[in-house]
Amino acid sequence: METAKTEQTAAENRAPLTSAEIGALAHLYRGEIYRSTVWRTRLDTTTNWSVVTLGVALSISFSSPNASPLPLILVGVLIIFFLMLEARRYRYFNVFRARARWMETHFYTPMLIEGDLHLEKHWQDVLAADYLRPEYHVGVMTAIGRRIRRNYFWILLIQSMAYGGKLAVHPAGVQSWQQALDRADIGPFPGELVLGTGVFYVLLWGGIAWWSANTDAARARARSSKTSMG
Repeated sequence: METAKTEQTAAENRAPLTSAEIGALAHLYRGEIYRSTVWRTRLDTTTNWSVVTLGVALSISFSSPNASPLPLILVGVLIIFFLMLEARRYRYFNVFRARARWMETHFYTPMLIEGDLHLEKHWQDVLAADYLRPEYHVGVMTAIGRRIRRNYFWILLIQSMAYGGKLAVHPAGVQSWQQALDRADIGPFPGELVLGTGVFYVLLWGGIAWWSANTDAARARARSSKTSMG
Protein backbone atom coordinates (compact mmCIF):
# COMPACT_ATOMS: atom_id res chain seq x y z
CA MET A 1 0.00 0.00 0.00
CA GLU A 2 2.79 2.40 0.93
CA THR A 3 4.70 1.51 -2.25
CA ALA A 4 1.67 2.26 -4.43
CA LYS A 5 1.13 5.56 -2.61
CA THR A 6 4.77 6.49 -3.10
CA GLU A 7 4.59 5.71 -6.84
CA GLN A 8 1.42 7.79 -7.18
CA THR A 9 3.05 10.74 -5.42
CA ALA A 10 6.11 10.45 -7.65
CA ALA A 11 3.92 10.41 -10.75
CA GLU A 12 2.03 13.50 -9.59
CA ASN A 13 5.27 15.35 -8.91
CA ARG A 14 6.90 14.37 -12.20
CA ALA A 15 8.81 17.18 -13.88
CA PRO A 16 7.77 18.31 -17.37
CA LEU A 17 9.54 16.66 -20.27
CA THR A 18 12.67 18.39 -21.44
CA SER A 19 13.28 19.25 -25.09
CA ALA A 20 15.68 16.29 -25.34
CA GLU A 21 13.03 13.91 -23.98
CA ILE A 22 10.44 15.31 -26.37
CA GLY A 23 12.89 14.75 -29.22
CA ALA A 24 13.42 11.16 -28.04
CA LEU A 25 9.66 10.60 -28.05
CA ALA A 26 9.47 11.99 -31.58
CA HIS A 27 12.09 9.48 -32.71
CA LEU A 28 10.23 6.74 -30.87
CA TYR A 29 7.07 7.68 -32.75
CA ARG A 30 8.94 7.54 -36.06
CA GLY A 31 10.20 4.08 -35.15
CA GLU A 32 6.70 2.82 -34.38
CA ILE A 33 5.39 4.26 -37.64
CA TYR A 34 8.18 2.47 -39.52
CA ARG A 35 7.47 -0.85 -37.83
CA SER A 36 3.74 -0.59 -38.40
CA THR A 37 4.38 0.22 -42.07
CA VAL A 38 6.61 -2.85 -42.45
CA TRP A 39 4.03 -5.15 -40.89
CA ARG A 40 1.25 -3.53 -42.93
CA THR A 41 3.19 -4.45 -46.06
CA ARG A 42 3.44 -8.03 -44.81
CA LEU A 43 -0.34 -8.12 -44.43
CA ASP A 44 -0.72 -7.09 -48.05
CA THR A 45 1.70 -9.85 -49.08
CA THR A 46 -0.38 -12.68 -47.61
CA THR A 47 -3.54 -11.24 -49.14
CA ASN A 48 -1.82 -11.13 -52.52
CA TRP A 49 -0.79 -14.77 -52.13
CA SER A 50 -4.41 -15.73 -51.47
CA VAL A 51 -5.64 -13.84 -54.51
CA VAL A 52 -2.97 -15.35 -56.77
CA THR A 53 -3.60 -18.93 -55.64
CA LEU A 54 -7.34 -18.48 -56.08
CA GLY A 55 -6.72 -17.10 -59.55
CA VAL A 56 -4.63 -20.15 -60.43
CA ALA A 57 -7.37 -22.48 -59.17
CA LEU A 58 -9.98 -20.59 -61.21
CA SER A 59 -7.83 -20.86 -64.33
CA ILE A 60 -7.37 -24.61 -63.90
CA SER A 61 -11.00 -25.41 -63.08
CA PHE A 62 -12.46 -23.28 -65.88
CA SER A 63 -9.81 -24.15 -68.46
CA SER A 64 -12.22 -26.61 -70.11
CA PRO A 65 -15.76 -27.94 -69.54
CA ASN A 66 -14.34 -31.28 -68.41
CA ALA A 67 -11.83 -29.84 -65.96
CA SER A 68 -12.34 -30.88 -62.34
CA PRO A 69 -13.67 -28.41 -59.74
CA LEU A 70 -11.34 -30.02 -57.19
CA PRO A 71 -8.70 -27.21 -57.40
CA LEU A 72 -11.32 -24.75 -56.13
CA ILE A 73 -11.71 -26.93 -53.03
CA LEU A 74 -8.03 -27.56 -52.47
CA VAL A 75 -7.20 -23.87 -52.79
CA GLY A 76 -9.40 -23.32 -49.73
CA VAL A 77 -6.72 -25.04 -47.64
CA LEU A 78 -4.12 -22.56 -48.87
CA ILE A 79 -6.46 -19.62 -48.34
CA ILE A 80 -7.07 -20.63 -44.72
CA PHE A 81 -3.34 -21.11 -44.20
CA PHE A 82 -2.70 -17.60 -45.52
CA LEU A 83 -5.53 -16.27 -43.35
CA MET A 84 -3.95 -17.79 -40.22
CA LEU A 85 -0.58 -16.34 -41.18
CA GLU A 86 -2.10 -12.93 -41.86
CA ALA A 87 -3.96 -12.96 -38.53
CA ARG A 88 -0.67 -13.61 -36.76
CA ARG A 89 0.98 -10.75 -38.65
CA TYR A 90 -1.98 -8.51 -37.88
CA ARG A 91 -1.49 -9.04 -34.14
CA TYR A 92 2.06 -7.72 -34.46
CA PHE A 93 0.96 -4.85 -36.69
CA ASN A 94 -1.77 -3.90 -34.22
CA VAL A 95 0.74 -3.47 -31.40
CA PHE A 96 2.88 -0.98 -33.31
CA ARG A 97 -0.13 0.80 -34.82
CA ALA A 98 -1.71 1.19 -31.38
CA ARG A 99 1.46 2.64 -29.89
CA ALA A 100 1.78 5.16 -32.71
CA ARG A 101 -1.88 6.11 -32.41
CA TRP A 102 -1.53 6.46 -28.64
CA MET A 103 1.30 8.94 -29.06
CA GLU A 104 -0.63 10.83 -31.71
CA THR A 105 -3.68 11.32 -29.49
CA HIS A 106 -1.92 11.88 -26.15
CA PHE A 107 1.39 13.45 -27.12
CA TYR A 108 1.07 15.34 -30.40
CA THR A 109 -2.58 16.38 -30.26
CA PRO A 110 -2.47 18.12 -26.81
CA MET A 111 0.85 19.73 -27.73
CA LEU A 112 -0.60 21.12 -30.96
CA ILE A 113 -3.89 22.28 -29.45
CA GLU A 114 -2.87 23.51 -26.00
CA GLY A 115 0.92 23.36 -25.90
CA ASP A 116 0.59 21.04 -22.89
CA LEU A 117 1.54 17.35 -22.77
CA HIS A 118 -0.86 16.64 -19.87
CA LEU A 119 1.42 14.23 -18.06
CA GLU A 120 -0.99 14.37 -15.14
CA LYS A 121 -3.28 12.06 -17.13
CA HIS A 122 -0.56 9.37 -16.96
CA TRP A 123 -0.83 8.36 -20.62
CA GLN A 124 2.94 7.96 -20.60
CA ASP A 125 2.63 5.29 -17.90
CA VAL A 126 0.39 3.22 -20.16
CA LEU A 127 2.92 3.49 -22.97
CA ALA A 128 5.82 2.65 -20.65
CA ALA A 129 4.00 -0.41 -19.33
CA ASP A 130 3.40 -1.59 -22.88
CA TYR A 131 7.14 -1.41 -23.55
CA LEU A 132 8.08 -3.08 -20.26
CA ARG A 133 5.58 -5.94 -20.64
CA PRO A 134 4.80 -6.18 -24.36
CA GLU A 135 1.87 -8.35 -25.31
CA TYR A 136 -0.69 -8.68 -28.07
CA HIS A 137 -3.60 -6.26 -27.83
CA VAL A 138 -6.09 -8.53 -29.60
CA GLY A 139 -6.73 -12.27 -29.49
CA VAL A 140 -6.30 -14.73 -32.33
CA MET A 141 -10.02 -15.04 -33.08
CA THR A 142 -10.46 -11.27 -33.12
CA ALA A 143 -7.54 -10.92 -35.53
CA ILE A 144 -8.96 -13.64 -37.80
CA GLY A 145 -12.38 -12.00 -37.79
CA ARG A 146 -10.95 -8.60 -38.65
CA ARG A 147 -8.95 -9.95 -41.56
CA ILE A 148 -12.01 -11.79 -42.90
CA ARG A 149 -14.05 -8.60 -42.72
CA ARG A 150 -11.33 -6.52 -44.36
CA ASN A 151 -10.22 -8.84 -47.17
CA TYR A 152 -10.99 -12.53 -46.93
CA PHE A 153 -14.77 -12.23 -47.05
CA TRP A 154 -14.49 -11.38 -50.75
CA ILE A 155 -11.88 -14.06 -51.42
CA LEU A 156 -14.00 -16.75 -49.77
CA LEU A 157 -17.13 -15.44 -51.52
CA ILE A 158 -15.49 -15.63 -54.95
CA GLN A 159 -14.19 -19.12 -54.20
CA SER A 160 -17.64 -20.35 -53.15
CA MET A 161 -19.44 -18.74 -56.09
CA ALA A 162 -16.86 -20.08 -58.55
CA TYR A 163 -17.26 -23.61 -57.20
CA GLY A 164 -21.05 -23.40 -57.38
CA GLY A 165 -20.84 -21.95 -60.87
CA LYS A 166 -18.51 -24.73 -62.00
CA LEU A 167 -20.97 -27.37 -60.84
CA ALA A 168 -23.85 -25.51 -62.50
CA VAL A 169 -22.42 -24.95 -65.99
CA HIS A 170 -19.75 -27.59 -66.69
CA PRO A 171 -19.71 -29.81 -68.64
CA ALA A 172 -23.28 -28.66 -69.43
CA GLY A 173 -26.04 -26.79 -67.65
CA VAL A 174 -27.21 -28.69 -64.56
CA GLN A 175 -30.71 -30.14 -64.90
CA SER A 176 -31.48 -31.30 -61.36
CA TRP A 177 -30.28 -31.14 -57.78
CA GLN A 178 -29.23 -34.79 -57.93
CA GLN A 179 -27.09 -34.08 -60.95
CA ALA A 180 -25.35 -31.29 -59.06
CA LEU A 181 -24.71 -33.67 -56.16
CA ASP A 182 -23.25 -36.23 -58.54
CA ARG A 183 -20.91 -33.61 -60.00
CA ALA A 184 -19.75 -32.72 -56.49
CA ASP A 185 -18.58 -36.28 -55.81
CA ILE A 186 -14.85 -36.53 -55.03
CA GLY A 187 -13.61 -40.11 -55.20
CA PRO A 188 -15.08 -42.01 -52.23
CA PHE A 189 -16.67 -38.83 -50.81
CA PRO A 190 -20.29 -38.30 -51.89
CA GLY A 191 -21.48 -34.93 -53.11
CA GLU A 192 -23.71 -34.49 -50.07
CA LEU A 193 -20.66 -34.66 -47.78
CA VAL A 194 -18.60 -32.35 -49.98
CA LEU A 195 -21.32 -29.69 -50.24
CA GLY A 196 -22.16 -30.02 -46.55
CA THR A 197 -18.51 -29.45 -45.67
CA GLY A 198 -18.49 -26.43 -47.98
CA VAL A 199 -21.53 -24.93 -46.26
CA PHE A 200 -19.91 -25.49 -42.86
CA TYR A 201 -16.70 -23.91 -44.19
CA VAL A 202 -18.55 -20.75 -45.25
CA LEU A 203 -20.67 -20.52 -42.10
CA LEU A 204 -17.66 -21.04 -39.83
CA TRP A 205 -15.62 -18.15 -41.20
CA GLY A 206 -18.70 -15.99 -41.60
CA GLY A 207 -19.60 -16.66 -37.96
CA ILE A 208 -16.11 -15.70 -36.80
CA ALA A 209 -16.33 -12.44 -38.75
CA TRP A 210 -19.77 -11.69 -37.27
CA TRP A 211 -18.58 -12.46 -33.73
CA SER A 212 -15.51 -10.30 -34.23
CA ALA A 213 -17.61 -7.38 -35.46
CA ASN A 214 -19.90 -7.58 -32.43
CA THR A 215 -16.94 -7.88 -30.06
CA ASP A 216 -15.23 -4.83 -31.57
CA ALA A 217 -18.47 -2.84 -31.38
CA ALA A 218 -18.97 -3.79 -27.73
CA ARG A 219 -15.37 -2.88 -26.94
CA ALA A 220 -15.80 0.52 -28.60
CA ARG A 221 -18.96 1.23 -26.61
CA ALA A 222 -17.24 0.27 -23.35
CA ARG A 223 -14.31 2.61 -23.84
CA SER A 224 -14.17 5.77 -21.81
CA SER A 225 -12.44 7.49 -24.71
CA LYS A 226 -12.25 7.07 -28.46
CA THR A 227 -8.66 5.83 -28.36
CA SER A 228 -7.05 2.85 -26.66
CA MET A 229 -4.00 0.67 -26.72
CA GLY A 230 -5.58 -2.13 -28.72
